[in-house]
Amino acid sequence: MNEKIKPYEEKMGKSLDSLKEEFSTIRAGRANPHLLDKLRVDYYGTPSPIQSVANVSVPEARVIQIQPWESKMIKEIEKAILASDLGLTPGNDGKVIRLIFPELTEDRRKELVKDVKKKAENAKVAIRNIRRDANDAIKKSAKANEISEDEQKDIEDEIQKLTDKYIDQIDKETEAKSKEILTV
Repeated sequence: MNEKIKPYEEKMGKSLDSLKEEFSTIRAGRANPHLLDKLRVDYYGTPSPIQSVANVSVPEARVIQIQPWESKMIKEIEKAILASDLGLTPGNDGKVIRLIFPELTEDRRKELVKDVKKKAENAKVAIRNIRRDANDAIKKSAKANEISEDEQKDIEDEIQKLTDKYIDQIDKETEAKSKEILTV
């Protein structure tokens, strides 16, 4: 692979990783502990991830169980969940917090799939913008006689293949997430 396109491939990879991360926060009616990844709780004055102050598990398909290591953290964790955009109300028995995911309605599933497709389209636009930046940089190099026209053509072909590869991966991720959401 040409050294000139390595940084662009890294950027494309980061765009794909970012999309995967966004997809992991979309709940599909099943309990997924990754939904809590972005939440922070105040632990002795330090914003900390819930996973670092509690044991997070999924005992059933639609339940996330959070067992804090210190009982005083229950209130902090509940506060963080209520303040988040998860749309879930935590329940606790004094030792353990349970998040129960309601069954998604057909309409809500379709809305989530639309949201997934919108996020995927934004990721594709980001990939195409990276391709455009790469092609512009290559054309400048060719104009400055740093590379030959043949090299320019080869590099542009490589960039296009990279773009196609990442857009194909985005399509696969989107298809998998949509299928997961629509599965009852």
